[in-house]
Amino acid sequence: MVDNPQDKAARSIAFCADDVGLVGGVAATVAELAGARRLSNASCVTTAAAWPAEGAAVGTATKSFMGFELGLHFNLTEGAPLSPDLARAWPRLPSLRELIVRAHLGTLPLAALASEWRAQADAFADVIGRVPAYVDGHQHVHHLPRIRDIVLQAIAAGPEKTRAAIRNTGHVLGPGHVFKRMVIEGTGGRALLHELRAKKRRHNAALLGVYDFREKDYRRLVRGWLAMAPARGGLVFCHPRQGPASDNDPIAEARGREAAYLASDAFADDLAEAGFNVGSAWQSSSAD
Repeated sequence: MVDNPQDKAARSIAFCADDVGLVGGVAATVAELAGARRLSNASCVTTAAAWPAEGAAVGTATKSFMGFELGLHFNLTEGAPLSPDLARAWPRLPSLRELIVRAHLGTLPLAALASEWRAQADAFADVIGRVPAYVDGHQHVHHLPRIRDIVLQAIAAGPEKTRAAIRNTGHVLGPGHVFKRMVIEGTGGRALLHELRAKKRRHNAALLGVYDFREKDYRRLVRGWLAMAPARGGLVFCHPRQGPASDNDPIAEARGREAAYLASDAFADDLAEAGFNVGSAWQSSSAD
């Protein structure tokens, strides 16, 4: 916490809703929370059947929200591939554990994965009408060995003025869940952060939001993340969705708890107490 009131007023933290398109109904929740300035970003999964409708809904609803950004949530672990090239190698996407092992052993179908990246990015642009403002990964797959090279090379190839920021997973702050945070950093997060700094790519200074989805008191977690966050450059990833729980969604109950808290007066009070406004996390390497 800072003592200077002017510094405190300038503190900014991003709240990014993941999984638009992965589960029906997320787009409507994102639009409502974004309109109330409770979210700054939303990350989109373009491989799922719900994507075209969900993407169109969130794109239309948030188009007039100044500063609100939509990004690509690169998916390699849930459902089926979007590209024919990867579908020939992997008719179904592997589990996260299998993908991590393959990435570290160097047994990934790299050309097919590059095709999959292009297919998912194109599906985003086809629905939203523009390239992603930033990129991250479903279950943080964008930081894995060789996969991060595909992501970084694709972004570097684009025009500089529309070049996407990239979610940094190399500095993951608590409270709690130390092992899970260490796994995220160790499987590729720290290596990605090194690359982001070396290549001077815009990114968040710190990542917050890691938990096991079983915690009933989401407010306690957020208050802890706010206490740990840097004055600028912190990004809290979350998964809000209002409405009846879906039977095929393993974190449905957690989504409901998150949505209820983010829409509440308690969240606004907690932000004010910590001295934060919801805003962009992206900054240059020189600002780390």
